[in-house]
Amino acid sequence: MDKAHLMDDKDLVSLYQTGDQNAITELIERYKHRIYTAIFFLVKDRELAEDLFQETFIKIITSLRKGHYNEQGKFLPWALRISHNLVIDHFRKEKLMPLQRDSEEFSVFDVLPHNERNPEERIIQDEKVALVHSLLDRLPSDQREVVILRHYGGMSFKDISKMLDININTALGRMHYALLKMREMMGKDQVSIKG
Repeated sequence: MDKAHLMDDKDLVSLYQTGDQNAITELIERYKHRIYTAIFFLVKDRELAEDLFQETFIKIITSLRKGHYNEQGKFLPWALRISHNLVIDHFRKEKLMPLQRDSEEFSVFDVLPHNERNPEERIIQDEKVALVHSLLDRLPSDQREVVILRHYGGMSFKDISKMLDININTALGRMHYALLKMREMMGKDQVSIKG
């Protein structure tokens, strides 16, 4: 099964459903970073994100074993929808709202891959990451959620609208307003730095 990395998601799902354990391993490896990052951005707590990530894959495996997968090869949006629903269920049970900020000891950007860079490039990249991080934190939660699912989850607006149970135009609008708000905040931050 060394050719698993060359197979598409639909074939890997079928292979797993016929008993090949390596197929699910490949799917997990393929998407674990994107799914974990999307969960973390929503809950802002490392331990909770890890628990929900594990719960997500338990639910995925259970669903696949029972034959409850008919997503026509769209494994990632399906998996992200499962993780999103688990996040919502968690906060409903706890009657909590997701935290708005990272903790001091951990930032979600710590889990994002850094390519090898020289010290100057790392400083510039760290400054960009810090800027995006602060802008995301200042967005309304409904807009932030769409940005996270689109850019960090890699989901289409159609899949986002299905997952969030909103009209596709609402998803597009939230993204549009999020980007406008981020640009506006960047402009205000530049003015305050110069002033």
